[in-house]
Amino acid sequence: MRPVERRLGGEAGTVTAELAVAMPAVAVLLAGLLTGAAAGITQLRLEEAARAAGRAVMRGDAAAAGASVTRLAGQRASLELAVEGEWVQVRVSSPLDAPLLEHLPVTLQARASVLPDQLP
Repeated sequence: MRPVERRLGGEAGTVTAELAVAMPAVAVLLAGLLTGAAAGITQLRLEEAARAAGRAVMRGDAAAAGASVTRLAGQRASLELAVEGEWVQVRVSSPLDAPLLEHLPVTLQARASVLPDQLP
């Protein structure tokens, strides 16, 4: 037995083994945190796009509503307008752009309701 092994009691390499076991858990935790952050940022962009589209609808400019959604939420975002009584419901949705969920059908959405004939 070498002198180093005698001093360590045969535990040489345990730190390497523990690190090898812990690294996948750290990687999964980091990926989960990054995915959650991507979902939060996407949701905030969708909410801002729904508000901007609602303001454009209030002004009577539906084309500007679509342009606002594309500018604020990205090319993959979609805009839906539905009239319910005197209210116009604006719904903006987009698939989640996250590294781990790119093949799963996760879609985020935001809504806004406006009265088109009343200007603020």
